[in-house]
Amino acid sequence: MTNFLGSAYLWVKAAHVIFMVFWMAGLFILPRYLVHHQEGLDDPAERPRWVSREAKLRAMILTPAMVAVWLLGLALAANAGLFDGQPGLGWLHAKLLFVLLLTGYHGWAVGYAKKLAAGRPTLASSRLRMLNEVPALLLAVIVALAIVKPF
Repeated sequence: MTNFLGSAYLWVKAAHVIFMVFWMAGLFILPRYLVHHQEGLDDPAERPRWVSREAKLRAMILTPAMVAVWLLGLALAANAGLFDGQPGLGWLHAKLLFVLLLTGYHGWAVGYAKKLAAGRPTLASSRLRMLNEVPALLLAVIVALAIVKPF
């Protein structure tokens, strides 16, 4: 399937990057929402507002962007020959591992939002603030792998 995208390759790559930016924007804001939501649990008027904000963010940005990133990324990977055993794609294997970790973080954040919606926080605010940095660290590794292609 190598090079099956032909002249559409650059359009698919551009769409992949665009949706990656949308996904990352959502992953940067959702954890901050979670901190504010958790810190506002004592205010009964605030809880439904945060639940609504988080649900809209998930439905309109996070989940659609993540699905698009995965679909477009797998098309690009297939185009590069990942599924044909093309040599020299170690960087892509590593990138996919870190994207899987980022997807797991996405799932964790959605799950934690649902815990907060039920009024059941399980983390200290300081720990939650530290976890806010996970998407940035994963993004740095993913971008470095995609641009530098070190192996």
